[in-house]
Formats: sequence, structure tokens, C-alpha cells
Amino acid sequence: MISLLTNPEFWQYLSIPVIAALIGWITNWLAIKMTFYPLEFVGKPPLLGWQGIIPSKARKMASISVDTTISKIGTVREIFQQIDPRVLATHVIYTVDPRIEEYVDELMLREHPTFWENLPASARNLVYDRVRKSTPKLVDNLINDISDNVEDLLDIKGMVIEHLTADKRLLNRIFLECGKVEFRFIVNSGFYFGFLFGLVQMTAWYFYQSWWVLPFFGLMVGWATNWIALNVIFRPLHAKKFGPLRIQGLFLKRQPEVAESFCHIVTHEILTVSNIINAILEGPKGDRARNMVKKHIKPLVDETAGMGRALTQVAFGPTAFAALKNQVGEKAIELSKISFNNPAFEMDRARAVESIMVERMIALSSEEFQNLLRPCFQEDEIKLILVGAILGFAAGVCQLVFVFGGALV
Repeated sequence: MISLLTNPEFWQYLSIPVIAALIGWITNWLAIKMTFYPLEFVGKPPLLGWQGIIPSKARKMASISVDTTISKIGTVREIFQQIDPRVLATHVIYTVDPRIEEYVDELMLREHPTFWENLPASARNLVYDRVRKSTPKLVDNLINDISDNVEDLLDIKGMVIEHLTADKRLLNRIFLECGKVEFRFIVNSGFYFGFLFGLVQMTAWYFYQSWWVLPFFGLMVGWATNWIALNVIFRPLHAKKFGPLRIQGLFLKRQPEVAESFCHIVTHEILTVSNIINAILEGPKGDRARNMVKKHIKPLVDETAGMGRALTQVAFGPTAFAALKNQVGEKAIELSKISFNNPAFEMDRARAVESIMVERMIALSSEEFQNLLRPCFQEDEIKLILVGAILGFAAGVCQLVFVFGGALV
């Protein structure tokens, strides 16, 4: 035994499976890193350098995420109804009401300072009271109008795509958090599978010491560890029983857990109330939405002018009075956007949407559910496997030259 341990050849052979295990671990670790990082291209484009596969195809990956997952667990109308238009209206009134005087003063002093400063306090108070009394009904009507037309006003796919394309770090985090167990398995399995391949490699080398054996097996280790790990994650698609054992792809087994993680990120960081309102007002149908706000605001201005409309039109002139209506509408749009920038309110509404989305995501079929993570690997998967194969081949060459003192023929 002692003579065996002191025999240099013994350690040379033992190094083969150990190095193979390290090759498997390193290549799998590198494959994961290259999938997500760097966020921006590093090097000299288009060929000399690298950008993470997910960030480099952010728009496409975001589109796939919407088509394969979000669109299947909640329509635009369902999401908006789950947020609850009545709660939105109540929140707007609660936010705006204490500052009615401030908003009216700000607008009037900017547009018609002389008129407003010379207006008796009693007349200004009348304006404040009319605006305060009219606001609840106005807000209710506006929210109901938006709710009835939300499918036309909100391009939820475009909203999510733009959001994730602009925030590649968040796009990465969706995949990394949903697949954290699987990514850890891929890295660790590279070591174990690499060691097993190394035992085969060691046996082959013992009986046949041709120069190409070690580089060839190194290449196979780098390629096969990635390929096997990916298939273990997603295959078999449906659970299969072998006696007491229940076999299914690792990712598919975690459907309830992944659903909670995915839906939490989507509802708390993407489909938030403020993001949805901004998308409605600033999206492709933003002009229609903004006109809708102004349509509901116009009667408020007319009603507030009331019996003094003739006086105000004389003081402002017909053009200035019309401009005032427009400015009131613009202020209403601004308030619509900022009223929901309240973390506590947004979290409350996010939880309401999250509950229904989690329930529906858990109910997805295995075929549908795998599409949440599968595209992450399908995009340029061959590149990652080739990188692993090349690194494995290089490691095999190093073994041949530096461990066994061989030479390439």
C-alpha cells in the first residue's frame, strides 16, 4: 500500500478523474455565468467579445416570457379587475382631497395669477368646495371608463417587454430566482458527472495511451456534463414511476415554488399600479387615454365656473378659458400618474394580483410551465456546449503534456 502511494504513476492516473471533475464543474459554472453576464457587450463587436445570452436578447427573452407565461395566467382585464377599480378610485380621492386647495392655487397662480389673487377669499373658497364635492364622482367615472376600455388602452405585452429590455438586471433576476435550484444543480452536477467520465477516461488511458485519448475525453466531459445536466432539469416532462421512485425533471417538480417566486417579481416590480397607469397614459394609446381624462375633467371646470362663467370668460378671454380647461386636464393626468407612487398601496394591490396569478401558474401544464425557464437555455445553447467542449479539450491537452509528459502528434 505504501509503495502504491509513493508511486508517481498512481497519482498521475488518479489525477485523471479529479481533473475531469474540475473540468465538468468549471465548464458548467462558466456556462451559467455566460448565460447572464456581462449585462453589456464587453470587447470589440461583433465577434471579439461577449455579452450574456439573456441580456443580449433582452427584448426577445422578455417577449417569450410574456407569450409563454404571463399571457397564460392573466388577461389585461383580469389583472385590472383584480387590482380593483373601486380601490383605485378611493385611493385617488384619498390622495388628492387633502391638497385640493394647493392644487387649485398652483394651477391658477401659474395660469392667471392676477385674476386669482384679486378674487375674494369667499369666491376662492367656493371654487375649492365645488372641486372637492365634484372630485369623487369625477374620479369614479374616469376609473370606470378606463376599466371598460382597458384592453384597448393597455398593451401589456409591450409594457413588460419595454420594462425588461430597459432593466436587464431585472430580466436576469427573474430567471436566476426562478431557476436558482436548477442552476446550482447544473454547476454541482458538472463535478460529479465529470468524475464519472474521468473514471472511464482513466480506464481508456490505462489500456490505450494514444496522444488523442486525453484531449478527446476532455472534450467529451466538457460537452456531456452540460448536455446531461440540462436534460435532467427538464426531462422527463411528466412524472414517471419506477417502483417507489417518482422521476420527473427537477424544474417541473418545483412548479408551486417557482410560481410563487415568478409571480411575486412580476406583480411587485413590473405589473405595479403605477407602471400600469403610466403605460396607459404614455403607451401606444396614450393620446386616447389622456383625452379620456380631459373629457371627464372638462365638466368640472365648467361647473366650477358656474354662474360666474361669463365673468371668467371676460377676464380670461375665450381662448384663455379654453386653455385653462386644457391645463386642468394636464394637471389631472399628472395627478393620475403620481397618486399611485405609494409603496404601501402598491404592495397591497400587488398581493391581490399575485394571489390569482400564482393559482393559475400552478395549474399550467408541464409543457406550458417548462417554457418559463427552457428558453433561457435554448438561446445559443450550442455555443455554451461548444465552449465547454473547447475548455475540456484544452484541459485534456494540458494533462497529456504536463502530467504524463506526452506530446501532440
